[in-house]
Amino acid sequence: MDGQIIRAEYSDIMQKSYIDYAMSVIISRALPDVRDGLKPVQRRTLYDMYELGIRYDRPYRKCARIVGDTMGKYHPHGDSSIYEALVVMAQEFKKGMALVDGHGNFGSIEGDGAAAMRYTEARLQKVTQVAFLADLDKNIVDFGPNFDETEKEPLVLPVRIPNLLVNGSEGIAVGMVTSIPPHNLGEVIDAVKAMIKNSKLTTADLMKYVQGPDFPTGGIVVNQKDLAEIYETGQGKIRIRGKVEVEKGKGGKERLVITEIPYTMMGANIGKFLNDVASLVETKATTDIVDISNQSSKEGIRIVLELRKGADVERLKNLLYKKTRLEDTFGVNMLAVANGRPETLGLRQIIEHHIDFQFELATRKYKNLLEKEEKKKEIQEGLIRACDVIDLIIEILRGSKSRDQVKKCLVSGVTEGIRFKTEKSRKMAAKLLFTEAQADAILDMRLYKLIGLEIEVLMKEHETTLKNIAAYTDILNNYSSMAEVIIKELDSYKKEFGRPRRTALDNAEQIVLEEQKIEEMPVVFLMDRFGYVRTVDETVYERNKEAADAESRYVIHCMNTDRICVFTDIGKVHLLKLLDVPYGRFRDKGTPIDNICNYSSSEENFVSVMALNDIKDTVLTFVTKGAMMKQVQGCEFDVSKRTIAATKLQDGDAVVAVHAATEQAHVVLATKDGFFLRFPVSEVPLKKKTAVGVRGMKLSAKDEITDVYWLEGTEVPEVTYRDKPVSINRLRIGSRDTKGTKARV
Repeated sequence: MDGQIIRAEYSDIMQKSYIDYAMSVIISRALPDVRDGLKPVQRRTLYDMYELGIRYDRPYRKCARIVGDTMGKYHPHGDSSIYEALVVMAQEFKKGMALVDGHGNFGSIEGDGAAAMRYTEARLQKVTQVAFLADLDKNIVDFGPNFDETEKEPLVLPVRIPNLLVNGSEGIAVGMVTSIPPHNLGEVIDAVKAMIKNSKLTTADLMKYVQGPDFPTGGIVVNQKDLAEIYETGQGKIRIRGKVEVEKGKGGKERLVITEIPYTMMGANIGKFLNDVASLVETKATTDIVDISNQSSKEGIRIVLELRKGADVERLKNLLYKKTRLEDTFGVNMLAVANGRPETLGLRQIIEHHIDFQFELATRKYKNLLEKEEKKKEIQEGLIRACDVIDLIIEILRGSKSRDQVKKCLVSGVTEGIRFKTEKSRKMAAKLLFTEAQADAILDMRLYKLIGLEIEVLMKEHETTLKNIAAYTDILNNYSSMAEVIIKELDSYKKEFGRPRRTALDNAEQIVLEEQKIEEMPVVFLMDRFGYVRTVDETVYERNKEAADAESRYVIHCMNTDRICVFTDIGKVHLLKLLDVPYGRFRDKGTPIDNICNYSSSEENFVSVMALNDIKDTVLTFVTKGAMMKQVQGCEFDVSKRTIAATKLQDGDAVVAVHAATEQAHVVLATKDGFFLRFPVSEVPLKKKTAVGVRGMKLSAKDEITDVYWLEGTEVPEVTYRDKPVSINRLRIGSRDTKGTKARV
């Protein structure tokens, strides 16, 4: 039994299993092949449509049929991934060149999803039929078994155009991501042709043809100078702006019309853009926009911003580029599967791989065609020769007892058992010596083939065959001849399927936005116990003071240009711009603080909320439930970041109080077990915000600080412990880091 047990390290097994899984995701799902530019699910879907005969010139078929057939035969990973791939290949606004002709609702550029597969229909695009799936019957690509070994599927499609560049690709694998922008078909073909003619071309040379990405949504690439490095390394960032036009309106007013958007903005981000523009108006970042409307349709994008008379159009454009997604970044990572492994490839490497693949396809295609023509030649020569000795062949046929006897005579010259009219005929028959293929063709030949005109046709066919053999041999033996064939084919695709460039290229300056000076005014910041915040005018607060104080946990008088510091129990401080806080009527509910700063109500609780201007020149005292204390200069929290660490905490500890106490003040620490300790705040040392602090009180094993009280004047807070009052002002003044006194209850 022991001999049957294989001992192995668990960690090694897990590591190997995870690596196998990761490679499966990388190779079989997420990344495209550099040769055809397709992911497995795309390749299988297109091949299935080819098998079903859903050609571009035939009727549409239900997508549900395509998806079901693909899943059953080739891709057993669920119908949703197949249908999503089918939909994307049919969306012209996502692909540089759509591969599927969709009929029905296949979604919109604004993020509307496609209808269910039972309602939509599809067929292959012409370009897919002629440039992706042609010649599959000529043994030009390798086939492999499907998942259950009941079918054969192509390991790669014989794609004749550089699809990886033309359509681009996006995918997330395990530990890696691919993001390849689409390009213009004509430009890429020109680059491939140039590379075929001169294999020593550099990336810079190729960029004379491939000027840059060509997104289906248009837009303007504004960092053209960075493209050289991106295409060299295969990585980088492309900045894209939407196209904005100025139109004249009524009454001397103008309107801004957005006719093209960044590629990254399509989908739900269009709606977000509209919301962002509305926010600019609400927050008074601009007062030039009167109205906004989305007039987009199937014809294209048209987002209209109505402007007030005398609006600063250029500043507004800059504001939109700076504060919204009208200028966005496309991260490039040209990662693809090359030679069975994922590689980050530059422009030149992708084109090199494509050219190698084209020469491989052409070699296999013309070897196959040459083989067929040579077989045809053999048979044609046999038939021509047979026509010259047809009388002898008829004599053999009439004198034979079986087909096999005739065939042996024609092939090997065996005349035994065959009746001949003369001995001369027997000797001639023994010398015929046709090949087996020729003998079969002669035996299958119909009599009408002996008509004179038919013999002439046969002779012409033979001449054509000889010409084809010579042409194919030349193509296979000469690089220039094969290159000429490939280039001719590429030219035909460019002529039929090419289109003008949509994306403009430019080297624009970085947007520098001069912020409008905000009118400074006093406001009152209100925050309730649920974390809803708002600001109101001081006069509004005074009119509703009683209700405001009763409903709000924090009431802070400050300026509208100030920032609010939100200290939390996990040792963080979130800085909130008051300009981001809704300003308006007193009865407005406000906005959850989670929505306008990094505070997360599910992970932390606010301990103290203060205006930054109020604490800049003070010293803040921190107290944790583990009795750790320190004082920190308030100016340390005057930072540009939205969130910073306010203090360092030990494991399991939490902040219970943050207070701007004076040097003369006393602090009272109250514990869960009923111990109270009063001592001067001055005994707490001044530390940096990154420090843990010092111990403020000795605690027993399971005890912790629950409450902190500050004695700064004559006013004494009312304190109860176990429903009994405790006079903390009468507590004996002790020293820091002592046990304190037990409350008598």
